[in-house]
Amino acid sequence: MMDWPQPLRGVLFDLDGTLLDSAPDLYAALAAQCAEEGVPAPAFAAVREVVSRGARAMLRVAFVHDEPAAIEARVPRFLALYAEALATHTRIFDGVDTVLAALEARGIAWGVVTNKPEWLARPLLEHLGLASRAACIVGGDTLAVKKPDPAPVLHACELIGLTPAQCVYVGDDARDVIAGHGAGMPAVAVSWGYLDGGDPHSWNAEAVVDTPQALLALLQTEVAA
Repeated sequence: MMDWPQPLRGVLFDLDGTLLDSAPDLYAALAAQCAEEGVPAPAFAAVREVVSRGARAMLRVAFVHDEPAAIEARVPRFLALYAEALATHTRIFDGVDTVLAALEARGIAWGVVTNKPEWLARPLLEHLGLASRAACIVGGDTLAVKKPDPAPVLHACELIGLTPAQCVYVGDDARDVIAGHGAGMPAVAVSWGYLDGGDPHSWNAEAVVDTPQALLALLQTEVAA
């Protein structure tokens, strides 16, 4: 387990399933693509579970018999459909904005490191009023690599002018913990997210929290420590 920053100066967040409940709009795009191709849409619950793994994972739920090349060929259309209505039903998870406001009030920078392409993540955050508040937005296409590679997390630290030892990473997938640890910072797993069917208690995170209120309590305790 990694030592908690003393003092804590920055908190980096995953996006889908951590800050935002974006599954309804992603599912709507997938359902529209299924309708175009004349195949039944999968159950929402099956798609929601894999949202954190991205477009290809969601497409595999709908087109289960496709070879990888066929899945890859469907990605541009899926992203185009999603981009047309990426903020219709997406919302900030209840209680998360309270966490962000508390960090801001204490002068602690927060930013986003997501595997969602930046050309989608940035306008989505702008629509929700979060882009101007975030100290950085690093997407899956910002660099040549994405999580679980630690490079995007390290890049975020550079953008906000902090060292990894001053930050923590918060996410809802095992790759978030891997990326945070690889960058040299402790990680917090949130169980309210999509989880990819996994058990966050098995990811070796420094803490697992079940609600944004619990995350806020953890951050406030550690800030004061």
